[in-house]
Formats: sequence, C-alpha cells, structure tokens
Amino acid sequence: MQSIVILISGRGSNMQALLAAELPVAAVISNNPQAAGLAFAHAQGIPTHALNHRDFSDRETFDRALMEIIDTYQPALVVLAGFMRILSEPFVSHYQGQLLNIHPSLLPAFPGLNTHEQALQEGVKIHGCTVHLVTSQLDRGPIIIQAAVPVLANDTPETLAARVLAQEHRIYPQAIKWVLQDKLNLTAQPAATIASCNSQSVLYSPEITQ
Repeated sequence: MQSIVILISGRGSNMQALLAAELPVAAVISNNPQAAGLAFAHAQGIPTHALNHRDFSDRETFDRALMEIIDTYQPALVVLAGFMRILSEPFVSHYQGQLLNIHPSLLPAFPGLNTHEQALQEGVKIHGCTVHLVTSQLDRGPIIIQAAVPVLANDTPETLAARVLAQEHRIYPQAIKWVLQDKLNLTAQPAATIASCNSQSVLYSPEITQ
C-alpha cells in the first residue's frame, strides 16, 4: 500500500487532520524533539522520530540524515505539515514529484512567513491557503488545490489565521488522496509546471463541501 511520511515542527494540526482523514501514514518525523505533534502521533500508534537540526553542523548534513529515515519507509509522498525548515536542493531533488507542502496564502501571493499580516497590510479582500508541489524555488511549485476565505473588516492576524487553518484541514487531505489515487498529473520542471486533476475544480470556498 502507498503510504506517506509527515514532517512537522510543532503541534501538527494539519498532521492531525491527515490522521483524521485515515490516510496511510507510515511515520511522523520532527526536527523539534519537543514537538507536541510527536506525542499525538505516538498515541495514535504511528511510528515517530525526532531529529534535532541543532545537532547537525549544516543544513545539508541534517537533510541527509532526514532522508535516511524517510527512505526506510519508502513512502509515495513526503508531506510537510508545519515543517519549519527550508529544505536543501539535494533533498528536494531526491523527492522530486513526491514532496507536498501547504502554505497559508493564495500563492503566488504572499510567499514566505507572516502571510496573514501581509494580507491585512495589503488590504486584500480574499485570502486563503494553497497545497503545492515543492520545488527548489520557495513556495513556487505547481499548485494542486487552493481554498479561499473572505477577509473581514475587523480581522486580526489571529482571526484570519484561524479561518484559513480550517480550510487547510479540508484541502490537504483531499490533495493527498488525489495523488495517492493517481488522479493528478504533476511535473516539477521549472519551465513548465503543471498540476491538473481530471477537470475537477481546484479552488474551494468555505461554502463548498466534498
């Protein structure tokens, strides 16, 4: 059976959504030994690993050690769920076409950190989240699915983040199911990135359920 390995750094709320969706999770790995998500996954009977990035001299050495753990499970997908590390080029190349991330904005708008603050500062009326294939360009990989939420007049970064997070929990399991069921045609070629899904809509709003 095809399986996934989930990478986390904190409480792992998206990881919990993936477990609730009964996806075939082979293992959960964190760069933070104190990550609350590790304890949650362990309580669910999921194999867990803590690999503290501070124990390594550089990013590439950490990534090689991380790859060694992941490859023991031979997953179909490596899923970033709040994994707060920028991955090296060798790591991304090793898992080309198998590495997914969820980002709290409607990419290509607001890549990087502090997306909700950026959205409020720019005065946008629609915000949201994006599941995308990871490439060597940060937050620029092929988009698989997005969910949009309205930005309200009295929003703070915290209230907007909570509304977006609820949609993250909906679309990340859906995207992974599409990939595992071979419903997606993905390519990560820099000059021609493509993400398609048998003509299904890839933009959700809070009113749409599936």
